[in-house]
Amino acid sequence: MTTETEPTSHAPGPVEIALLASVFLVAACGLVYELAAAALASYVLGDSVLQFSTVIGTYLFAMGIGSWLSRHIERQLPAQFLRIELLIALIGGLLPALLFLANAYLPGAFRGLLYGLVLLVGTLVGLEIPLVMRILRRHVVLKDLVSQVLTFDYLGALAVSIAFPLWLVPQLGLARTGLLFGLMNAAVAFWALWLFRHEIRARAAHAASAVLVLAALLVAWALADRITTAAEERFFEDKVVLAETSPWQRIVLTRGAQGHRLFLNGNLQFAESDEYRYHEALVHPVMSAYARGGGAPRRVAVLGGGDGMAVREVLRYPGVQQVTLVELDPAMTRLFSSDPALQRLNGDALRSPRVQIVNTDAFRWLEEGTEMFDVIVVDFPDPTNFSVGKLYTESFYALLSRRLSASGFAVVQTTSPLVARQSYWTVATTIEAAGLRTAPYHAHVPSFGEWGFIVASHRPFTPAVTPLPEGLRFLTPQTLPLLFDFPADMGRVPAEVNRLSNQVLVHTYETEWGKVSK
Repeated sequence: MTTETEPTSHAPGPVEIALLASVFLVAACGLVYELAAAALASYVLGDSVLQFSTVIGTYLFAMGIGSWLSRHIERQLPAQFLRIELLIALIGGLLPALLFLANAYLPGAFRGLLYGLVLLVGTLVGLEIPLVMRILRRHVVLKDLVSQVLTFDYLGALAVSIAFPLWLVPQLGLARTGLLFGLMNAAVAFWALWLFRHEIRARAAHAASAVLVLAALLVAWALADRITTAAEERFFEDKVVLAETSPWQRIVLTRGAQGHRLFLNGNLQFAESDEYRYHEALVHPVMSAYARGGGAPRRVAVLGGGDGMAVREVLRYPGVQQVTLVELDPAMTRLFSSDPALQRLNGDALRSPRVQIVNTDAFRWLEEGTEMFDVIVVDFPDPTNFSVGKLYTESFYALLSRRLSASGFAVVQTTSPLVARQSYWTVATTIEAAGLRTAPYHAHVPSFGEWGFIVASHRPFTPAVTPLPEGLRFLTPQTLPLLFDFPADMGRVPAEVNRLSNQVLVHTYETEWGKVSK
């Protein structure tokens, strides 16, 4: 009679090294699928904090289910590991492409498919590590086994968490990133097939399955651009002429009946047919009011607005000596300063010698700088998530106040006072809580509907009735003051201050705009 003894500690052999390398890849692949699902959910459903939290929570829960189920796998561990790897390679690798297509062709099923795939992939990933540990236990003592497996697991997660936003998504896009790691999972399966070739039964069938999965992933890789473009054209309804994923957002430019349209994370930013209404209304009330005081604004800051449209309007004033454009995403300023079609839209404003481009977070830029400005134009996307919502808080406006000259004016784009009335007046209340005076106004932009803006200043603001720059298509000295008149259904309502500690604006905005989309 013999008893099974635990192996003695020794230097890792080829099998152990191969399996530990597999642990590294398995951890990396699993985290990529998790991050890709969360990123796509934030693009489509908004509120990145909520989407990342729920997707990661669901994924970890599913891994727990997989770990529990692994106890029921008792025989043919290498073969079972191989099958699981192939399933993860196929489902996880295709996950981003499937979600892109679902959003375009079955938008009502997107949320269900998202969490269904996350649960499935998470369960399969949860099965992997226990199986690897049980296979390794033949060769490694328990105390070394746990430490080695967890070390390689965490190292794989660390490598991907850094590479995903900084290199993988910007260079490959979400669809190809998923496919790349699906191919890695498939490689692990081939590796397992070779390592345990003497233990795996029906090797020919397993080899054929591995080849089929590999072929499917390679075909999807070749078609990735077509899949993404077809899905986005279906979603945006117009031809996609430019699509790029940066570490911060998905940038899509389309061309159709309304000319070019820009979308960031699926949200419309401007339409060529009527963007002049928005940007004239955003810039000229504050610029003309300052000029009426006896001198043109010399130093102007534009926060956000990486498309250069607001800068184009500011440059209409010859007295402006310097415009500082603070845009977080360098991909935006690069595209709109180098693409001929986009340069035409913004009048090549970003290449003007009067313009300085600073690619950094506007909150940090305000906090760290000391330069004062006569006019500050705040042109951020709407507060669809907490990372943007911080730019609408009392803390942000307090920093803005410190950088605004005593006689200067700031203007903030502030969503629709008709559709999102509570959100609009929350911004006004928050600006006032930071110690600034406010002058709310609105303009009709067909692509957006009734849209709101708020002037913020240390001194009282009065709309100018003096001549405006030549070439304007929307505003005149006679119509500009009318923008400050609010009908009853857009009038002021009580609102809470939006603070970093509560971010009430993000929740209010999501509720109000959510009613419209239903």
